Amino acid sequence: MTAAPFRVKRLEKEDRASFECGKDELDRYFRKQIGQDIRRQVTTGFIALHETTGTIAGFYTLSATHVPFTDLNDDWRRKLPAYSTLPAVLVGRLAVDRRFRRRSLGSALLADAAMRAVQSDIAARFLVVDALDEDAVLFYQHHGFRRVPGNENRLFIPLSLLEKLISG
Repeated sequence: MTAAPFRVKRLEKEDRASFECGKDELDRYFRKQIGQDIRRQVTTGFIALHETTGTIAGFYTLSATHVPFTDLNDDWRRKLPAYSTLPAVLVGRLAVDRRFRRRSLGSALLADAAMRAVQSDIAARFLVVDALDEDAVLFYQHHGFRRVPGNENRLFIPLSLLEKLISG
């Protein structure tokens, strides 16, 4: 989904030591924890590789989650069964290395995550994100995500809306 010179792929055994987005929590997770989470099958990791240098320019994770029915506004509730929770895909973490900022790579990674969620054979109704801070909240709101009531750093968007945006 990203434009040249980046290619998005599943994280395998690439060297993650030099990645630095500037947020200690995300840097530490990517360098030390993501491999364990992948092996334990609690997340799947994707990376954006710079085509020329092979440098990891960004990453994101996907896993399963749910959205409580009570968190939906009336407009979204009207179209859905009143189950206590509805299936969703979680973008648990998303970050861009400092060296690759200001190239819309964060937006491209989010679009790639949305495309994978939409094209998955597993039923899910929403794409959910856990924003690290207010800057991240603003980034996701810019892309159409809404805050979950009572959890100001959790945001979500219907996959059906993303599917319309992706298909043009």
